[in-house]
Amino acid sequence: MIVFGIAGWSGCGKTTLIEKLIPEFTARGISVSVIKHAHHGFDLDRPGKDSFRHREAGASQVLMLSNDRWVLMHELRGAPEPTLEEQLRLLSPCDVVLIEGYKAAAVPKIEVHRPAHGKPPLWTDNPHVVAVATNAGIDCPLPTLALDDADAIAEFILAHSHLRP
Repeated sequence: MIVFGIAGWSGCGKTTLIEKLIPEFTARGISVSVIKHAHHGFDLDRPGKDSFRHREAGASQVLMLSNDRWVLMHELRGAPEPTLEEQLRLLSPCDVVLIEGYKAAAVPKIEVHRPAHGKPPLWTDNPHVVAVATNAGIDCPLPTLALDDADAIAEFILAHSHLRP
């Protein structure tokens, strides 16, 4: 299993890129999972639903399932956020795990950079950025990839990780 990050500032297009990369990998017979790190709270549940009521009552974990999917919600209740390594151990076996966020994680990553956003590049201070996907010409010592070329970005990730279907 390879772990590869997609990093960048909020609003730069990380989620959109991952959304385009997944079918590129699956078309090659490569199974993909995604870990999305959020810096803010989130909730998959809705007030009033049974699973919400169970969590509100104090359950540490609630597993919901149907014929189509299942989800396990775990309440930290003040415990520290699990490490990336701990989260990776929770995933079912797959070929590629794409990570959105985790800018500082010690995994290779592609930075999504849009100069028009006015944010500084991450690659200048982050040794784990191995390439930059951008929509503009930039002066960068790393490989630069066209942000709208998901096929080339997928190929870069596979070549960098030495994974071939």
